[in-house]
Amino acid sequence: MLVIHGVDALRAKVGQHLGTSSWHHVTQERIQAFADATEDWEQIHVDPAHAAHTPWGVTIAHGLYTLSLGPKFLYEIFSMNGHRLALNYGFEKVRFLSPVLVGSRVRMSAYLADEKRIEGGSKFRITQTFEIQGKDKPACVAESIVAYFD
Repeated sequence: MLVIHGVDALRAKVGQHLGTSSWHHVTQERIQAFADATEDWEQIHVDPAHAAHTPWGVTIAHGLYTLSLGPKFLYEIFSMNGHRLALNYGFEKVRFLSPVLVGSRVRMSAYLADEKRIEGGSKFRITQTFEIQGKDKPACVAESIVAYFD
């Protein structure tokens, strides 16, 4: 894991790959838990009998389930210290490119794309690429914004 000491040290990493997380196994139980938490019970996600008649033949994870793994993966990739506050500022762009089938394994790589100064700190744009093990095309590519305050 990359350890970054302070906002200035993170600023120095703009334009660099920060790392790649470990693999995460996507199970039906995790998909169901996400569906229950968000009350999104679309059949393609939670009904294996229904999903058997789709092009994939099995249930698929919610796109937002995949995206919601971003913070977990970022915590695996790097840790920050020496700052007052960190805030999830949102996303500039999110694209769901490939379905994540139940039983798949996903991981995320993080690239620190840019930094913009704000009062008391900086907003950092991190390109998050969610890969599916054994697939060429990623599940999701997202530009997250995280604000760190000195």
